[in-house]
Amino acid sequence: MAFLKKRKLDRTEQDSEYFQCYSDITVHEEMLSDTVRTNAYKTAIFRSQDCFFGKTVLDIGAGTGILSIFCAQAGASKVYAVEASTVSQLACDVVKHNGMEGKIEVICNPVENADIPGEVDVIVSEWMGYSLMYESMLSSVLYARDKWLKPGGLIFPSLADLFIVPINDTTVEERLDFWSGMKDVYGVDMSCVETFARKCVMSQDMAVCPIYPENILSHPVKFATLNLATITQDDIATIAGSFRFCCYGSSLMHGFAVWFAVSFPGENRLTLSTSPYGQETHWKQTMLYLEEEVHVEQDTEISGDIRMSPSENNARHLCVSITYSIGGGACKTRNFQMGN
Repeated sequence: MAFLKKRKLDRTEQDSEYFQCYSDITVHEEMLSDTVRTNAYKTAIFRSQDCFFGKTVLDIGAGTGILSIFCAQAGASKVYAVEASTVSQLACDVVKHNGMEGKIEVICNPVENADIPGEVDVIVSEWMGYSLMYESMLSSVLYARDKWLKPGGLIFPSLADLFIVPINDTTVEERLDFWSGMKDVYGVDMSCVETFARKCVMSQDMAVCPIYPENILSHPVKFATLNLATITQDDIATIAGSFRFCCYGSSLMHGFAVWFAVSFPGENRLTLSTSPYGQETHWKQTMLYLEEEVHVEQDTEISGDIRMSPSENNARHLCVSITYSIGGGACKTRNFQMGN
């Protein structure tokens, strides 16, 4: 049987696929159920009311309109709520239901095609995806910044940091032990399946799942910082950084976990973190598995580099390449993809 190479989608098809996803109410239920996420935006906006009072705001990817309403409640005189998916009609309903028609204008278009009549004082956007950059709208935020944001204007959030850490994934061992346990359960020795199971589990592409402090084998490393005031489209075409870890103690290492944090402007800077040390968010963490687990000891050194870039087939999908050395051994490279 011949396998067909996946056709590269043009940008219009990519956008259509992306916006269709956000027309499903389930996505918006998930985001609004994430109280860590939504309350972080609400707190950041209300904590900086002086930045919003009497100001013009552009909300990029407004969804059901809740961030636009926060901005209006904080005193914004005009909010352009730009939402390209069909959920924009729900945003209109929410705006009307809250008596905000005079302050909030919902625009059903990608921001690149939006008609904004003048400069804005503030840009607000919840643009982050899994691992920060999967399906992210950062390029749209930068486009809007360059076209409409006044000199000295603010972007909420204004900074993004990316982190990586080596981890022990106990669920991997539990899944492998499952096959060894079949003899006790059914009287059939299926331990020979373990090698194949290991290959299947460890060879998977990026997995989004929660990890916990007890899974972490070293202090995390921040490998990249994005300043939304200055970063360019070229800068985000490849996000790269290096890492060096010193392990806590004896354990099996199954791979690396990646997460992000974003910070909002203001005197008392507020941070929305997707760290495993904090409350869980819908972004969770992203797993990058090794080809096979490695035993590490106290002070084992792990070093390497990580690169993140859009997929060639779909710019909204994500490719990650990680090169690493464990305990001074040979450098190995693994490539991952999130999205088809």
